[in-house]
Amino acid sequence: MISLFDLFKIGIGPSSSHTVGPMRAANGFVAALADRTRVAHVTVSLFGSLAWTGKGHGTDTAVILGLAGEAPETIDPDQVEVIAAGVTTTGVLPLGGDHPIRFDPARDIVFDYDGPTPRHPNTLAFTAADAAGAVLARERWCSLGGGFVVREEEPADLGAITRAVPYPFSNAVDLLRIGAASGRSIAAMVWENEVALRDQTTVRAYTDRVIATMMSGIERGMRATGTLPGGLNVARRAHALHAKLLSDASRNDKAPHETMDWVSLFAMAVNEQNAAGGKIVTAPTNGAAGVIPAVLRYYRDFCPGATQALMRDFIYTATAIGGLFKANASISGAEVGCQGEVGVAASMAAAGLAAARGASNAQIENAAEIAMEHHLGMTCDPVGGLVQIPCIERNAFGAIKAITAASLAARGDGSHRVSLDQVIATMRQTGADMNSKYKETSLGGLAANFIEC
Repeated sequence: MISLFDLFKIGIGPSSSHTVGPMRAANGFVAALADRTRVAHVTVSLFGSLAWTGKGHGTDTAVILGLAGEAPETIDPDQVEVIAAGVTTTGVLPLGGDHPIRFDPARDIVFDYDGPTPRHPNTLAFTAADAAGAVLARERWCSLGGGFVVREEEPADLGAITRAVPYPFSNAVDLLRIGAASGRSIAAMVWENEVALRDQTTVRAYTDRVIATMMSGIERGMRATGTLPGGLNVARRAHALHAKLLSDASRNDKAPHETMDWVSLFAMAVNEQNAAGGKIVTAPTNGAAGVIPAVLRYYRDFCPGATQALMRDFIYTATAIGGLFKANASISGAEVGCQGEVGVAASMAAAGLAAARGASNAQIENAAEIAMEHHLGMTCDPVGGLVQIPCIERNAFGAIKAITAASLAARGDGSHRVSLDQVIATMRQTGADMNSKYKETSLGGLAANFIEC
């Protein structure tokens, strides 16, 4: 089981695995130093996918921030470039925020394209030395996707709930069985598990903060104009699309499908914010951060009877589904392709929407299964290593698929031939078989065939 506090992290873009994770790893390395005042120099090596697409994802900047004591959930996005530029210009890094050391990012952050990644394709190594060059600490970390990080030698179940909770489940069969036996909805079981770990006020406040951050990301994305950073010269589209939809609002000849244009707008607005390094929620990753907010906003704005309490149930239900994928497969594009990011987000969103609209547990499980079944095999092939093409539009389509899946499931009785557990196992196996050039390396797919002018 994975807590909503771990699955839904508030942080900055553009990537949970390549930005948020490395920042947390660097921060964790510094925090564990026995005496950082003895440290005179730090070097960092990036391996695997972090090397191949790290520059496009701002991994080097994230490492600088983490070493300087910054955390993804608290840093002001407007200060990211200020801090990184200060280190680059002066050659001095405030280790842990208060101990200046010499640090030249061009020399001390190494993009190692051939180094080993035995545990996970997102691997980075830190070495701290004293003034005489003697090594004081050396650690290798893995960024597992969704902002989850672990030292290479630590157990893989980091983030899993290990304390006793009222409704423990490890797969969808357990989830449905326990729900039937207890008479509880999936949202109710997740809520009771969360409040067994933290007080009710804390859980409710964090849930509302997650929802508010998602809605704020949509609003900021719809207001922003200009070109996204990174060199592809991708123009922001959400602002103009929003203006067009508003101007069309009074038309009498609107087609019913135009509601889906609003859903696409919501998703694209969030992912444009993410691509620009803005504040978003890993849901379950940054690359897929627009799907759940878009579907949640669709529920709030277009579904009669929407309430804040039911929006919380949406999040709690999505937590259960996302936790199953995290525990039994992966949410890392570098490990299983985009099926593990946008696909999982769509599955979570479909389940959440179904729950908010009064579906049974069986219908919710069906909605989650349908959404993932039709993302199986989706590759992660970001052009230029940037979370822009095809990622921004891909979130819009993930949101629309989630709404369709929830609607189809609601019109059935919950019975279906392929179970959610089976589709999760299939996703894991598909990811294992997928060629590495389609797993966030930008060495294949659209990234290799797009001609940059």
